[in-house]
Amino acid sequence: MPYEKITLDMLTTESVSVKTQQYIDVSGTEYPIGEPHRKAYTNSLSGREQVTDELPATQQSAIFAIWGSTPTVEESEQEA
Repeated sequence: MPYEKITLDMLTTESVSVKTQQYIDVSGTEYPIGEPHRKAYTNSLSGREQVTDELPATQQSAIFAIWGSTPTVEESEQEA
């Protein structure tokens, strides 16, 4: 049965890169399935909303522990 792993890369006070990869376990050996998916989030109002909407509670807690309680990046016209 396939399962998913979520990895937080380059977590700073301003942004995080999240890698999601599907895996399968065959006789105790883990094999990746397909290509990993990556998405970047910024510590802006919309980025914080996306983290809350799209990521599990464990990853949210880790990100917000570093980001704190307020955004550090202003919204750009592309993000809004």
